[in-house]
Amino acid sequence: MIAKAAASAADVAFLDLEDAILPADRPQARQNIVQALNDLDWGRTARAFRINPVDTHWCHEDLLTVIAGAGANVDVIIVPKVHGPRDVWFVDDLLTQLEKKHGLEAGRIGLEVLIEEAQALVDVQAICRASSRIEAVTLGPGDLAASLGMRLGHIGVTDSGRAGDYDGDVWQYARSRLIVAARAHGLAAVDGPYADFSSPGGFRRSAISFATLGGIGKWCIHPSQIEIANEVFAPSPSEIAEARAIIEAMRSAENLGQGAASFGGTMIDAASIRSFEVTLQRARDAGLL
Repeated sequence: MIAKAAASAADVAFLDLEDAILPADRPQARQNIVQALNDLDWGRTARAFRINPVDTHWCHEDLLTVIAGAGANVDVIIVPKVHGPRDVWFVDDLLTQLEKKHGLEAGRIGLEVLIEEAQALVDVQAICRASSRIEAVTLGPGDLAASLGMRLGHIGVTDSGRAGDYDGDVWQYARSRLIVAARAHGLAAVDGPYADFSSPGGFRRSAISFATLGGIGKWCIHPSQIEIANEVFAPSPSEIAEARAIIEAMRSAENLGQGAASFGGTMIDAASIRSFEVTLQRARDAGLL
């Protein structure tokens, strides 16, 4: 599984020490991660690992072992089940100490924090500004559903968030709140996993829903989901061409002293251009420009 992740087309691959690993297996899992980070060719894929929550007795050993063994090859540490800024501070402070101890570049390793507790969703803005290391905030639907007492039962639901008799997207509020906080602090907003990997259509609908709200990516728990995610979150060739044409039309209007222009029968102005500049920036981030 680790070798497949390293060879995949994912932007980030994370190796787990938390939910996917039995407690008795965690010491060996740490060594597996160290070996994989040091020995495998990860190409352009960023290398991450998920520690255990800071209120467990596994957390500090997760950090000590992996950073000591492979710190130079770690790009991101994923911090699960944060409740507030204090959890982020702990990881940041310990990581800073370990960088000094092992002669690593200060502050190079980033953090991705998981919003999967009710209190974290309440305090998501404070969490986003808790550390300069934070690069992304991710919605954790499984644990968040349990924390909120939602009647779902599975991580991810079909039809883009619809469940049972609920008329609407059950994740609309949580996703919007997370995305607003992330964008306000210049961070990446990432959606959590979709458990039914036998339903590519369900995964696609879930990804499109999050992308429409402004999210920039989604976790994949199966290799078959990676291609779909890369397609959904990267602008299509037609979207890129449209953005370029509209920006050029507005520039031509400005050269003529006009504050607005018409494109395809629709008025465009400075506010319109801002949205299409975001499209082009997404294309650059995806390596398409």
